[in-house]
Amino acid sequence: MECDKCGRDAVMHAAYSGAHLCEDHFCASVEKRVRRRIREDNMLPRDASPENPQTWVIGLSGGKDSVVLTHILDDTFGRDPRIELVALTIHEGIEGYRDKSVDACVELADDLDIHHELVTYEDEFGVQMDDVVEKDPENMAACAYCGVFRRDLLERFADELGADKLLTGHNLDDEAQTALMNFFEGDLKQVAKHFDASIGDFEKRRDAGEFIPRAKPLRDVPEKEVALYAHLKDLPAHITECPHSSEAYRGEIQQLLLKLEENHPGTRHSIMAGYEELAELTAREYRGEGRVDLNDCERCGSKTAGDVCRKCRLIESIEAV
Repeated sequence: MECDKCGRDAVMHAAYSGAHLCEDHFCASVEKRVRRRIREDNMLPRDASPENPQTWVIGLSGGKDSVVLTHILDDTFGRDPRIELVALTIHEGIEGYRDKSVDACVELADDLDIHHELVTYEDEFGVQMDDVVEKDPENMAACAYCGVFRRDLLERFADELGADKLLTGHNLDDEAQTALMNFFEGDLKQVAKHFDASIGDFEKRRDAGEFIPRAKPLRDVPEKEVALYAHLKDLPAHITECPHSSEAYRGEIQQLLLKLEENHPGTRHSIMAGYEELAELTAREYRGEGRVDLNDCERCGSKTAGDVCRKCRLIESIEAV
């Protein structure tokens, strides 16, 4: 196959668009989509300046998605005085998995010369995920515990780092899966929250209040293209599934989407195009409905609807075993 743009050997064929691209034009295409998403989501406010810069904290796990996102952001904004990039890595305590990905994070941050913060479950909560999975006091999937803990640390440390926005490396496959899950569950309020929390245009979202606004600049790029970009750019990504990953329902949705995409190229893009438009309409309809006043957790100070936050309750259960 030859590249449609220059005639050199193509490294990929995008069935959804019909494009054949060489290494240079493929990488440029990925970068263009990320930059367009940043622009269309109005991530960089008009009043950002060298005197009033934005701090963007990137959730850097060491996997292909967050590594590619960090690389492209640095290439785009690394010398822009309006933006300060900071990488935040969470070490959950998973032997033989997270240590290697943390090494990738450190290597990338050193290569790009960006500020890198590393925090651990053990230091912050006194637990490690390997032990949590073994004890499992709540009889839950590992991802249910980990999701609560990760969200708490990302939010808390992004706030301590002065973040204006928290960026994560969710790709097109991730977001299309979430969209279908929300539809299949009939959860319109969750669709509305999804828009305001992480996928909406920043000029159209509801104010995040005391929480750090989130963004997903990689969400127009399919997972396989992210992996190919990381390979071609020789980025230090640790491409291995978490040994405790057990989101069975999402796995079913993933397989369904892969089959649909194989038979009907462009399905993921179509899902997200319609979903984002519907999410904005749903956000307008449900915005504020069922909203509860948040309190400070009696134990850690995190925001919660009750007296004690979910994270602290989980830690209490784990320690009681």
